[in-house]
Amino acid sequence: MKINPRKFYSLSRRFVVQSCLFTVAISAIYGVISILLMYTLEDSFIYRDMQQEARYLVSEFQKTDEWPTTRKTSMQLHFSRATFPLDFRDLSIQEPQRREFYGNQGRHYHLFAIKGHPDTWLVAEVSEDLLVRPIRAGVIKFLIISTLFVSMLACLLTWLVSRKTVKPLKQLADLVDDVAPENMPKDFAKQFPNNELGILARTLEQSFTRITQTLEREKCFTRDVSHELRTPLAIIQNAAELYHSYQVEHQSGNAVVQRIADASLQMEKTVYTLLMLAREEHVESIKERVSFMPIIERSVLDNYALMDGKKIAINISDNCQTEVHAQPGMLKVLLDNLLSNAFRYTLEGEVNIHFKDGTLIVKDTGPGIEQPITNNVTDPAVKGSQSTSFGFGLSIVKRLCEHQNWQLTVHSDSGTCVSVYFPN
Repeated sequence: MKINPRKFYSLSRRFVVQSCLFTVAISAIYGVISILLMYTLEDSFIYRDMQQEARYLVSEFQKTDEWPTTRKTSMQLHFSRATFPLDFRDLSIQEPQRREFYGNQGRHYHLFAIKGHPDTWLVAEVSEDLLVRPIRAGVIKFLIISTLFVSMLACLLTWLVSRKTVKPLKQLADLVDDVAPENMPKDFAKQFPNNELGILARTLEQSFTRITQTLEREKCFTRDVSHELRTPLAIIQNAAELYHSYQVEHQSGNAVVQRIADASLQMEKTVYTLLMLAREEHVESIKERVSFMPIIERSVLDNYALMDGKKIAINISDNCQTEVHAQPGMLKVLLDNLLSNAFRYTLEGEVNIHFKDGTLIVKDTGPGIEQPITNNVTDPAVKGSQSTSFGFGLSIVKRLCEHQNWQLTVHSDSGTCVSVYFPN
């Protein structure tokens, strides 16, 4: 199955972009807070002046029992909302709690209710006293320019810091990126700083060391096993050939000896195939156009003893009279595992072998796959409750298919059906 790699992105670039966005956001928030603070201070000064004027008016009223004239021409006393300037009279009636109003032609009003004197208000037209509103456009422009400048400076500093920070991480990534098992780096952790990155580097170094040791042990094991298995197999094969030659010279034959010779030859091919899988060689094995039917017949004969006298009909479709592009030894191992499972678990009925549209289909009428192991029947050591084997047959088939890019499908419906697709 082909996996689409996710798009690569640079940590350094992402760090710079996020830092710049963060700086812009903070600058914008700071600008809004600054403008609000300026408006608040402006309003507090106006309110303070109106409060001082109101205290003066109340003090004079208490002395003479008459309201004096306001000291500032911008402030006027009103004893009814009906006398308010037309600019905001109606709005003040509609919103009695409001204390600030915008008038016509740039006028701006503040309303101050004098405590202890109902229906008495001090109205101030403060357009001449405003400091922030006349320069608001300039302030906003200044804040925007300063935000851009600070953001550019922050981006530059972040880029410099990120380069220094991410550099060792990039070195580590380049060191371990797409490294082959036989070329794993050694003793590289000491070149990284003693921080979280150093811990990661040491962990990777330890992991690589263990992987290298494991691969070396596996290489030695497969080499030794190959030698130890092939040697006795060669002895058996040579002895069988010598005995067969002796029988030929004396004009007698022995089918049992011939079967021993054929079995030893097949064992040698099987050992070679399994050792190739154990070494996980991903190089292409030598393939050729192979006639399918002879290999199927040979596999049926080799596994015939597993039926043990059971009433099973073996049906081989004429469609199997074809050729496939494959390595013969691996094809024989595949068929041996599929047919041995079918012969072993089918008590009676049929084992059907078909080949259609490049797909080998082996279907039996056995009990099928038990429900608890349906989803992982091709995993190693997974077997049914009635099985007397070790549960590696379909696991070997799966590894063979993965190694050769064959497509394996297993399902159970009134028996077991295994399909293997051979791409051209």
